Amino acid sequence: MSAGGSRPSADGVGEHLRRIQSRYEPAFIRLLLLAIFATGLIAQFVKPVGDAVEDKAFLGGALLSLVGYVLYDTIKDLATTLRRPPRVQVESRELGTFVAEAFRAREVEIRFLGYTGETLCGELFHHLERLLEDPGPTRHVSVRVLIPDFGQPMTVPSRVGEDGAPVDDADFRKRLELKCREYDENLVALEERLNALGRVTAECEYRVYPGIPRDKVCIFNRELVLHGLYNVAARSMPRSGGPEFYDPKGYRTDLSVSSRGAGDDARALVATWSKHLDDLWSLSPKPGWRRGPTLTPSPAPTPT
Repeated sequence: MSAGGSRPSADGVGEHLRRIQSRYEPAFIRLLLLAIFATGLIAQFVKPVGDAVEDKAFLGGALLSLVGYVLYDTIKDLATTLRRPPRVQVESRELGTFVAEAFRAREVEIRFLGYTGETLCGELFHHLERLLEDPGPTRHVSVRVLIPDFGQPMTVPSRVGEDGAPVDDADFRKRLELKCREYDENLVALEERLNALGRVTAECEYRVYPGIPRDKVCIFNRELVLHGLYNVAARSMPRSGGPEFYDPKGYRTDLSVSSRGAGDDARALVATWSKHLDDLWSLSPKPGWRRGPTLTPSPAPTPT
């Protein structure tokens, strides 16, 4: 699979031009309005100039220009406040909306950092299946999923011991690993089917990182970042009467939304998270099931 790499140089030029525009546009507009005002006054009181620009009717225009000059900032600020504010927080259950939007692009790039990827993969399967029948504008799909290394002892997920102390449980970690393995193999099966048809190229892969599942991050086409924090103290009881486990529930995680189009701060945040996931991906190994013998992928789930 190809590395994420840095943003194209054209984006850097675009950002530079946008900064120049935001810095100099107000001054340019003011100078233009003042020039119109001055011309109108001169045309009104200096006859040769007035004759040259058809005499009369310039004082009104000059006064209007002056009013525009005075009210420029007020009007600009009012227009900003009247814009519809972007959504700043969503539930993980709403991921499907963002996945669908991402798949309208020609180049679809989805990056995930989290626990198992269950919430995201459930949506991805449906959209990848649809590409088999109707690719629409999409020509390439890249999906990268980063999860904790369940092959290593962990404090979360873990069994709840005496006085709430976390106790590593290899069997519980193994069950989670098998679940992730199934998601990964289903993604690979769909990737292979898409590549075999030749209309859309795809690359889908899981990798593992050391640590506990703390951050949940979804990046869509390097334009939009969803970020939330798992409740690492959440408990579950998989079997009635069995032990409790520290087991974060991703579908209950609220996610903050940052878009490149929402201003300089949001743009910087999207760039920071994109670089972080690129760097973490380059340092993360393939999971144990990919390093071992080749296994037959599980059949992809049928969309409901």
